[in-house]
Amino acid sequence: MMRVLVVDDDFMVAKVHSGYVSRAPGFTVAGVAHTGAEALRAARELHPDLVLLDIYLPDVDGLSVLRQLRSGPATQDIDVLIITAARDVETVRGALRGGALHYLIKPFSSSALQAQLEEFATLRRKLHRLAQRSTAGQEDVDAVFGARTPKALPKGLTEQTAELVRQALQAHPDGLSASECAGVTDLSRPSARRYLEHFVAAGRAEVRLRYGGTGRPERQYHWRG
Repeated sequence: MMRVLVVDDDFMVAKVHSGYVSRAPGFTVAGVAHTGAEALRAARELHPDLVLLDIYLPDVDGLSVLRQLRSGPATQDIDVLIITAARDVETVRGALRGGALHYLIKPFSSSALQAQLEEFATLRRKLHRLAQRSTAGQEDVDAVFGARTPKALPKGLTEQTAELVRQALQAHPDGLSASECAGVTDLSRPSARRYLEHFVAAGRAEVRLRYGGTGRPERQYHWRG
């Protein structure tokens, strides 16, 4: 299980984000903090795998917390995902330079956070495999750094529609056919199928055959949690 420390000055928001984490397969909430000082203390004592870090905190800003996490010998290996309402470019740049894995702007959906948690888990698995070797080849390095960047969509597909299809799949754990996905997303069936097949090719979804009373079995798509 990946252990997550949730840091947010708003008690209700922290509770909501903790719920998102708890529902993500393979993740658990290690602790919750509402100030920068609490976050640093909890990070040292709990040593979570990941910190969900807000920028607007009552004592210090989140970027200061990020820098201290990175410089502390007991916390420098902890990964950080920024979750904030801050939209100014300097804050985004500071988060990137500080070593944050990603930057989610509030408000965001549970599926958006789950997608980032999945990317984090994938990165950790690749790093673990790499640690079993004494040296790394370029292919190994590309695999690790590739886990931190979104995969390019094929020509003709858009990020916005891909996100829509992904949310539809995650909202239907029993799976969707291309026709059912088209009905949920208001896309045409051919368009829905293109996005579904893209997720299958990228390893983000899988296909199972659904057999009816007569005729050919129907392809049913399931998001891989």
